[in-house]
Amino acid sequence: MTMTATSEPIVGKDLVVVKDLVKYFPVRSGLLQRVVAWVQAVDGVSFTIREGETLGMVGESGCGKTTVGRAMLRLIEPTSGSVYFDGTDVLSLKGSALKSMRRNMQIIFQDPYASLDPRMPIGESVMEGLNIHGIGTHRERVETMLEILKKVGLEDYHARRYPHEFSGGQRQRIGIARALALRPKFIICDEPVSALDVSIQSQVLNILKDLQREFGLTYLFIAHNLSVVEHISDRVAVMYLGKMVELAGREDLYREALHPYTKALFSAIPVPDPTIKRDRIILKGDVPSPLNPPKGCRFHPRCPVAIDKCSVEEPVFKESKPDHWAACWLVE
Repeated sequence: MTMTATSEPIVGKDLVVVKDLVKYFPVRSGLLQRVVAWVQAVDGVSFTIREGETLGMVGESGCGKTTVGRAMLRLIEPTSGSVYFDGTDVLSLKGSALKSMRRNMQIIFQDPYASLDPRMPIGESVMEGLNIHGIGTHRERVETMLEILKKVGLEDYHARRYPHEFSGGQRQRIGIARALALRPKFIICDEPVSALDVSIQSQVLNILKDLQREFGLTYLFIAHNLSVVEHISDRVAVMYLGKMVELAGREDLYREALHPYTKALFSAIPVPDPTIKRDRIILKGDVPSPLNPPKGCRFHPRCPVAIDKCSVEEPVFKESKPDHWAACWLVE
């Protein structure tokens, strides 16, 4: 069973559509473990991902990026909202229909070691999805596994080794191979290079880009490193405290960010030229708790240009100019 490659991916129709996605986690207390509060991890996030593109998603730790990705795949069940994949409502699927849909939607986890069974040779780990879905004969599954390992830069003899025998970069390649085994259309990359050395990061990113071109993949790339996101993304979404505050094409966003939070993030990107000094925007205070987010715009307690309206009324996430969305009262 060979893996046939496609030509250079062409960005086309909306493959993934997320509407008003909400995920609240209960906080329980007391002997009866009653719910006393809710952690508003994701609160009304909407976006689309076009076929063949990479949508980067950035924001500070705890802003809800990973929760969005896992809720889209139903690794955690959303509180409300809808997720459509290729026209099918993912949240309405059950049983065999959901299992079949998951062949087309895979994830690469942040920690490659934690996502691998330490007692299972990595060849078996890569074949696990093929076995679960009953794809091909055993011999065909082995051939597919060996082919995928070569695609990510590993050799046949690596299939007999265990996760602890690999470096961090090699483990992440194994994670990529596992996600690719079922030939999905869509892969969520959940901070796949954040735990790797810089030199290894570039290798893994180049593997992801090569695989996207070869197999026509669509990515949601979750990260907090803005330089990495700029390198790999076609469009970039910025999240803050469970809300999406800006979404635009990579070049447009990095050239002219509209939201004050996005501008503050970009001001922290190091410039590889000691003669150039960038004006840093230092945000005051700490990120508020998602247990009790501020009223109005969630960024207003730290915003250097906030007005009275920001603390009272939540801004609408709207298209300020062609294919550039922002949620800010000052963006008119």
